Amino acid sequence: MSFDTIRPRARPAHTPGTTVLTYTPNGRHVISAGSNNAIRIYTVGDDGEPKTIDDGVEANFGIAATNDCFMLGAEDGTVWRYDIESGKMDKLLLRCALPVRDLAISGDGQWLAVASDELTVKIVNVNDMTNVKYLREQTKGSKHVSFDPSGQFVAVSCTDGVLYIYSLVSADEPELLRKIDGAIRRLEPEDEATSRVVWHPDGTAFATAQATREIAVFSTSDWTRQQSASFTSGSAHDGDITALDWAPNGALLATSGADGQILLWETSTQNILKRYNFANVINLAWHPSLNLLCFATSDGEVYIHDNFVPKEYQSILEKRLESFSGSRSASGPLGETSGNARKGQPIPNRPKARGVENGLRRGGTPDSLDDLLESVGDGDEDNFVEDDDGAGYAEEGLNANGKRGNGHLDGPEGPDAKRLASYWQPTFHESFQPGSTPWRGNRRYLCLNLTGVVWTVDQESHNTVTVEFYDSEMHRNFHFTDPYRYDKACLNDNGTLFTSSSPPDGGPATIYYRPHETWTTRGDWRTQLPDGETITAIALSESYIVVLTSANYVRIYTLYGTPFRVYRQKSPAVTCVAWRDYIMTIGNGPVGHGGFSSLTYSIENVKRDEICQNEDVVAVTEGEGLKNVFFSDNGDPCIYDTEGVLLILQHWRTPGQARWVPLLDTRQLDRLSQGRKEETYWPVAVAQDKFHCIILKGSDRDNHPYFPRPLLSEFDFKIPISSSSNNQKKNQNEDDEMDNDTSSNNDATRFQESFVRSNLFYSLFQDLLSTTNATRNQRAELGRREVEIDKILLQMLAVECREGEERGMKALELVGMMADRSGKMVEAAVKIAQRYGRSILEDKIRELAERRMLGVEGEDDELA
Repeated sequence: MSFDTIRPRARPAHTPGTTVLTYTPNGRHVISAGSNNAIRIYTVGDDGEPKTIDDGVEANFGIAATNDCFMLGAEDGTVWRYDIESGKMDKLLLRCALPVRDLAISGDGQWLAVASDELTVKIVNVNDMTNVKYLREQTKGSKHVSFDPSGQFVAVSCTDGVLYIYSLVSADEPELLRKIDGAIRRLEPEDEATSRVVWHPDGTAFATAQATREIAVFSTSDWTRQQSASFTSGSAHDGDITALDWAPNGALLATSGADGQILLWETSTQNILKRYNFANVINLAWHPSLNLLCFATSDGEVYIHDNFVPKEYQSILEKRLESFSGSRSASGPLGETSGNARKGQPIPNRPKARGVENGLRRGGTPDSLDDLLESVGDGDEDNFVEDDDGAGYAEEGLNANGKRGNGHLDGPEGPDAKRLASYWQPTFHESFQPGSTPWRGNRRYLCLNLTGVVWTVDQESHNTVTVEFYDSEMHRNFHFTDPYRYDKACLNDNGTLFTSSSPPDGGPATIYYRPHETWTTRGDWRTQLPDGETITAIALSESYIVVLTSANYVRIYTLYGTPFRVYRQKSPAVTCVAWRDYIMTIGNGPVGHGGFSSLTYSIENVKRDEICQNEDVVAVTEGEGLKNVFFSDNGDPCIYDTEGVLLILQHWRTPGQARWVPLLDTRQLDRLSQGRKEETYWPVAVAQDKFHCIILKGSDRDNHPYFPRPLLSEFDFKIPISSSSNNQKKNQNEDDEMDNDTSSNNDATRFQESFVRSNLFYSLFQDLLSTTNATRNQRAELGRREVEIDKILLQMLAVECREGEERGMKALELVGMMADRSGKMVEAAVKIAQRYGRSILEDKIRELAERRMLGVEGEDDELA
């Protein structure tokens, strides 16, 4: 038996279950981890026992390594860094709320990508755990993540079978370059089959496993599949593909399958060179430079296969870097080159500059001879001049007189291809449906508000929709089979609205409304939009149905399907909400200096055909967005932004007078200052003078509610007036005088916040009564609110009087701010001044009261 046919021995390393392994970049070590807490570090070339670490975390699903350390991602959501030399657990790099599924390390060893069951993929700096980037576009959990060799791109394989390609070239947030459906198969997180993207070593292509048990190859020049470059044959794998990896030079490919075979493929011909029988292989890795393949099984065993490539094929493995040129070679999808670096770098999914074909940028080296001849053309051979000595007289663009024309100058359209590197693209806000969540697993919430919840479950061939109400005595829950695959919904006390942007039969977008009560046999109705028009967002009020479409149309229907109004929105649509006769639409507005689009909103009264606010700006910090938009129970527009701030729109019924006022900054909640730092808040509604939300545990700001249905929490409004730190002692040994000062400051801050908040809601209620037929009770309520504001001013006055005579001017100012018409509040202010012995203040208050009675108080009043 020759040496290269010796079967490697199985090394029992871990308990049965998922087993992961990787080489260090220098090829000195193989590191494996599995379902138990043991970690094995094998030294390449040493057949002895590995170094064992027994204090690791159990159930490791992801592994990555540099020459000095390695990282493990576990089922408990933690990502730990370990030192290779000492074997000690170095530090916690990241914590996810859900299990980690895969890790990938960038080529420079600086960035670690973490895929998990969460919707967001995080990229953390290995040396600075506070430096984190986020990949946010996924709609379901991620099974795999991988960097390209240059570290410029990262691929995310989602469990729903969608592949996301991001660019990391920008120093800011990663940019989604391409969303590819069908490049990978749909898998559950626990499946042993793989959907990992495996990048070719030269970065010009990547390979993925298909459900048909073949290997598909995609070019990075245009992110499309190369149809003639598929690793498949009639005698290939008979089971799901569980792992695949390129040889270091890209000339060979190894794949493993559930059929108990490892196959060795030749890249240029896509032929199978060798078969090996090894059962239950789920992970494999090539050595960075040697003829060595390491693989692991679901039995917890590790194999290190020396001389994996037979002698007759070792010449292929010894070639220089094999360039994958499937998208640019005229002779075939796979071509053999001399191993030189690529002449041009691909610029995927970017607009092309003039004169640049296929997104290729000159890399500072001469083009191929074919390219030069092509540039000369058939009839220009006589004008071809060689510049042998590099004097520059053969520059491109010389005219017949040997002089350079103006062809090198920029045209009227803008910069030429030489400025492609400075390409700039603004960032716009993605459209969203208020109250809905993305897919997680096979289910999602279509609507979640104070009336109830609507959720859908993907059943492969169809969906099932469930509607539940909080008040089961008023409305009856219902459940139905959904062949239309509704993707948006609205719910209120009158009915439920559903829409489907892309029905499975390929038909037009569909709108479906189902009233809760009807006095006829059938009250629900369904209608369709014109062909090619999809639905961006919807809203449902007590009077109208609003639909925003991809054509930027605002379509308004009555509750029973009569088209009422259609017009085109001025700015690209983002979302919409409705309340009674009012609708508010939000769109992308002008781009700011930082490259981020602003948000603009418009509010109109549909019934009266009146525009209250037209294309005004939403007060969101640049670079931030919206998490939810809704009307309060009193009919005032509210937003909750990604910073965690709740704002309400004041004076919105008067054109040009609206302004956004913060009601609550959740970052300043007392519960966070008490050590509960790992929670965020998913907004639901503003009602009964409370902020209703769902508390989400974990540090991921993009978390969404999941099943079972979460409980609603509510918080009192607290307009940010001053730092909450003023309310806490800095030293427990403070003397009584400091305690009294702290208590006074606390009281002052509390009353000041209450005063600002009461004034705000008084103003909102006053605006409501001025535009409606106010009842006697409503007018009485307005007067009561005015008295409450005066009472707060009296409490503030008492604090100022307690502080001393030197605070008298501010105390008198507070009395002047009272709206007291009966004189009772001013009498109470005099009694407060008497109680604290502020005689001068008492006299000033009496003078102010007399001037009011005489009607001579004005803006030039100097008494204060």
